[in-house]
Amino acid sequence: MINILISGIFGHMGRNVYEIVKEDADTQCICGVDLKNGNFDDVPVYDSFSKVKEIPDVIIDFSSAANLKNILNFAEKKNCAIVLCATGYTEEDLKTINSASEKMPVFKTANLSVGVNLLQKLVKEAAAFLGEQFDIEIIEKHHNLKKDAPSGTAFMLAESANEAFDGSKTYTYGREGMVGAREKKEIGIHAVRGGTIVGEHEVMFAGEDEIITLSHSARSKKVFAAGAVKAAKFMCGKPAGLYDMHNIIG
Repeated sequence: MINILISGIFGHMGRNVYEIVKEDADTQCICGVDLKNGNFDDVPVYDSFSKVKEIPDVIIDFSSAANLKNILNFAEKKNCAIVLCATGYTEEDLKTINSASEKMPVFKTANLSVGVNLLQKLVKEAAAFLGEQFDIEIIEKHHNLKKDAPSGTAFMLAESANEAFDGSKTYTYGREGMVGAREKKEIGIHAVRGGTIVGEHEVMFAGEDEIITLSHSARSKKVFAAGAVKAAKFMCGKPAGLYDMHNIIG
């Protein structure tokens, strides 16, 4: 039985993770951490990692990027793995995560959906095949409560496409005013926010007289919660290192 601590358990994603863990025969939630404490379906919830008495095998974090250092410090002390699912990490945060992975097993991905990670692979292959003759534009759509833009998944897709050009492409975030003709070195990234859109990503390859579009649409946030639990099961007992969804798919 894999013992899981859910960080951000009272949030929408935390609740989804809890429901999947509850139904999974190989996992159990032993406690949670959230800004408010109390009990969640008889599971103890603490408002600080410093108050946690239990020793988890894996932490699933759907809280906030601001909570990163607290989680890493706790995981190092308790010798447990981490599945980081928050968004909005800064460049400094990513460096901190990379450093932490030298001492503990850390799972970090921009998107927990198996479908999105397949899309990433297809985007890379399409960019390599189509080359400079096609302009690449990425459009991502999310609900009106999402705080960061563009999404981490949009960046992930842009990076996948850019690998085909040895990283020579630059990113243009939206366009406004007299910006001039589009430059070949650009990959356009555009963010749409509205309503209750769970998550949609479209990568458009626009060539002369033809357009190729690769896209993914998430219909429910449960797909990300399921991916997080799959990652937790994969990470249990792993040695120090930085892991992502490609390790699971592989």
